[in-house]
Amino acid sequence: MEYIAHFNEEHSQTIKDHLYGTAKLAGDFAERFGKADWGYCCGMLHDIGKYSHAFQEKIKNNSDKKVDHSTAGAKECFEKGRMYGFMSYCIAGHHSGLPDHGSSSDAGNAPTLEGRKRKQIEDYSAFKSEIKIPEINTTPFDPLKEPDPDFSLSVFIRMLYSCLVDADFLDTENFMKNGETLREAGEDISVLLERLKGYVADWLLNEDTDTVNGRRTEILRHCFESGRRERGIFQLTVPTGGGKTIASLAFALQHAVENHMDRVIYVIPYTSIIEQNAEVFRRILGDQNVLENHYNVDYESSEELKPMQLASENWDKPVVVTTNVQFFESLFANKSSRCRKLHNIANSVVIFDEAQMLPTDYLKPCIAMMEELVGNFRSSIVLCTATQPALTSFFQRKMSVTELCPRVEEQFRFFERVTFKNVGIVSEDELIEKLEQEDQALCIVNTKKRAQRIYQKMKGKGVFHLSTTMYPKHRRRILEKIRKLVKNGERCILISTSLVEAGVDLDFRAVYRQLAGVDSMIQAAGRCNREGKRDAKDSFAYIFQFEEKEYVPGQQLQIDVSKMLLSGGVDISSLRGIEKYFEALYHFRGESLDKKKIFEEFKKQRYNFAKAAREFKLIEENTLTVFVSREEEAEELLQQIKYQGYTKSSMRKAGQYCVQLYEGDIEKLQGAGMLRPISEDIEDFFELVDKEQYTEEMGLNLGIESGVAVLM
Repeated sequence: MEYIAHFNEEHSQTIKDHLYGTAKLAGDFAERFGKADWGYCCGMLHDIGKYSHAFQEKIKNNSDKKVDHSTAGAKECFEKGRMYGFMSYCIAGHHSGLPDHGSSSDAGNAPTLEGRKRKQIEDYSAFKSEIKIPEINTTPFDPLKEPDPDFSLSVFIRMLYSCLVDADFLDTENFMKNGETLREAGEDISVLLERLKGYVADWLLNEDTDTVNGRRTEILRHCFESGRRERGIFQLTVPTGGGKTIASLAFALQHAVENHMDRVIYVIPYTSIIEQNAEVFRRILGDQNVLENHYNVDYESSEELKPMQLASENWDKPVVVTTNVQFFESLFANKSSRCRKLHNIANSVVIFDEAQMLPTDYLKPCIAMMEELVGNFRSSIVLCTATQPALTSFFQRKMSVTELCPRVEEQFRFFERVTFKNVGIVSEDELIEKLEQEDQALCIVNTKKRAQRIYQKMKGKGVFHLSTTMYPKHRRRILEKIRKLVKNGERCILISTSLVEAGVDLDFRAVYRQLAGVDSMIQAAGRCNREGKRDAKDSFAYIFQFEEKEYVPGQQLQIDVSKMLLSGGVDISSLRGIEKYFEALYHFRGESLDKKKIFEEFKKQRYNFAKAAREFKLIEENTLTVFVSREEEAEELLQQIKYQGYTKSSMRKAGQYCVQLYEGDIEKLQGAGMLRPISEDIEDFFELVDKEQYTEEMGLNLGIESGVAVLM
């Protein structure tokens, strides 16, 4: 008898072929961290439930009847015992997601691992005629070397799960598309390194450390040299304007080549910085080598894979640029669509740009995850920032942290280009009055709605608005216009949110920054006198407050600590001032550095993956995605997505026309009939129906009242 796993329009795929294909891929993926035997075994057992008579009837009759085929492989692992038991989480959840362990009282219908043990399923013993359970020859790690073996084992299970689900997706996709699937993996890392060296060749000739460019070159040269070091944890503490984007790329590519690593992953707090950095990387390295991944679309679980699920991103490019939210929430996720990329983080150089923006509510589990990546998954970590937070005290392993910037304190003194002035409390009208007296100024406020309101009051020639109410392609267009005006010395007043304060290459004569965290204010000041063409005493960063209170999600403590330091006369721009800020911030956080007690979900080999995924939300107010089809390419993409299904290519392109909004704003816009879901199969993905709600000047108008202020 021929046992069938999948049908397409032309032919069928046998279960045996699918299992061997998936096992081979999963084994190759797990080899990145030395566990090919585990990956291969997972792949070989994941679908043995399809050998049941009920499943064969279902697939041969093209029936919609649900037949559980995931529990069988998990049961085999239970019965075999020993280390095989760890794989039961992966196999049981390869469609529905990594489950919670549950309790011994769980019935067979419970969605837990204990429930799966007791679930009555169809006879699948026919698998024994075609499949032999592979042997496991390695252990996950040496438990004596781990400060928290339970947490380490939970991360290992996630990585193994990632290998399995990505292999399952890819083998199925390969069959469904008759082997015509292209992974578009990009060029070899060594090619990209040579391309970067060619790009900066002229810069490296500069030996003059008395100039800004000379100092940038010194830092760049040092990063190339340091890239030859062995894997580990590094920090790059470069003052604003010191060229850390290119310097960190130089280190990462050199390091990846020297240590035979697969890719470079940039983890960035703001989508705006992602767009700029990704554009820089594409220009230097080539479009085909850079993946920009930050849109927020989740694929629903399904018994059988749908085309849009097959399009879910697996980070298979040599350079990936993503957000803190995407990176860490994926590492603590339990759904296959979010987890399939995780194995591609192994054997990578992971750079945390603006490391001071790591989420303080989850700082301890985030640091623990970093240590796991370095200690057990052959990765290197770089903490890259102009305001280095005091993170080393949270490392549990005996790992030294290597500084990549030469002569840090001296570099900070050299790059001092701005004088801070605390102007106290102002009204919006008083702020506007100050701005109208400027020729070129940047004003950064804490919420999107405030930025839109100030712009509307002030708009006129040379006045611009910028926030993430605009889709990325639109923002780039506005930024290019602003850069030209600033360069030509023409009037330019920009009202924006924090999206421009880090990584965005702008150089204004003055900066006005609403009170925020010290790190944010320093970054904002870095948009003033960026090239050091004026004396610091003639270049001002004005810090102001509004009298009325407003809710700024996740930022209130940072604002309060900054207010405390400023009132105490602390120089917030000094290295010592920065240290005091982070010391105070982490002190006041205390136990809330693991706010949701994530570690408690992984104890005594009874792991609650689903619960941890629900609890680990870096942004408490959930953000949803709105697609804006104002341009010809966007409209074509929308029609393709609606009527032809999703592909990797279309989803990557779609991100350029998407806006992220909080749920409250989505509800208001939906209630007004301005939004509708793009597809029933895709959660949290909407299209803007009322095109008049989006303007060239302000992007998506949030004037419809919502109870929550909107950031960035």
